Amino acid sequence: MKMTDFLEIYIHIPFCVKKCNYCDFLSAPADRETQRSYMEALLEEIAGRAVEARGKKVVSIFIGGGTPSIVEPKLLASVVEQVKGYYAVAEDAEITMELNPGTADEEALVCYLEAGINRLSIGLQSTVDTELKTLGRIHTFEQFLKVYEMARKVGFVNVNVDLMSALPGQSLNSYRHTLKTVISLTPLPEHISAYSLIVEEGTVFGALAEKGALQLPTEDTERQMYEETEEILLKKGYHRYEISNYAKEGYACRHNCGYWTRVPYLGFGIGAASLMEETRFVNDSNLKEYLKAPLQARKDIQKLSIQEQMEEFMFLGLRMTCGVSEQAFAEKFGKSVQDIYGSVIAQNEKDGLLVRADGRICLTHRGLDLSNYVMAQFLF
Repeated sequence: MKMTDFLEIYIHIPFCVKKCNYCDFLSAPADRETQRSYMEALLEEIAGRAVEARGKKVVSIFIGGGTPSIVEPKLLASVVEQVKGYYAVAEDAEITMELNPGTADEEALVCYLEAGINRLSIGLQSTVDTELKTLGRIHTFEQFLKVYEMARKVGFVNVNVDLMSALPGQSLNSYRHTLKTVISLTPLPEHISAYSLIVEEGTVFGALAEKGALQLPTEDTERQMYEETEEILLKKGYHRYEISNYAKEGYACRHNCGYWTRVPYLGFGIGAASLMEETRFVNDSNLKEYLKAPLQARKDIQKLSIQEQMEEFMFLGLRMTCGVSEQAFAEKFGKSVQDIYGSVIAQNEKDGLLVRADGRICLTHRGLDLSNYVMAQFLF
């Protein structure tokens, strides 16, 4: 099957207990009635869009947020069931759900597993409670441990743990402590996502930064955190397969890999983005309007030009440590990557930022550090 025969599905749950101090995602608290109405609208949208996926095999489903685990488990199960009822979901499809340790119990975890969810992504961020409080998280490290143990007990065998570095008040030693504590879990997480904090406008941290009241680690300390992440995780058998993602053998997130290799995907729910037939579109972020007419939520429809497709092929693909395939580029566009980007590639090879070998073009270790600089050069 060709890549265009596959399909990924993203389902956005925009609810949370409270906004974290760093969060600029489309999310907010909501009462049970609003949550139920939203889940009903999701069912309608999922059913109504099924014709667009005709002939495609769904290889991954990702339920993100917000905090999906804040919603009644049976409602989440009904959404997964709806997808399976209207779409051709592969038997071995990866079905991921994001989970906040402060919003789950054993009964809920059993419900998720029975619904077919086979991968959990748990937002820990730090093992240090004072740092969690600074972030505005609603859970403690102890709560994470209980949920992690319960997830293993009920039968989850594919678990990701999200971590953050360069936090206000965080030291290099406290970040090391977080990393080493997480890789001491039994069993080890199959996957670890390690992100450096980005202070966004419109967040609590953003407001503090504007006032000069946000004390972040120095650039040198942040740099050392970044470097030690790979060093520490490598010793425990984790492979860095993308700029911020590490996995045990066979456990790279298929949904994310699909996104970076431009597998078509459909997004359901407010603010959810899609890529179908080389056309990008996004659902409106207005909750009230979505509840009224979920099948009329699409906006910002953009048919990608060949140049835009080439740009995406390169700057998304280069996020992965395996890089991009020269053969795949030629097969898709009818031209060699050398014809289109030869001078850009040559200059970055000379600068030690790219390496070309075995039919692939990859970022070097230094190139990964300067990835934004390198990727920008592939824009026309």
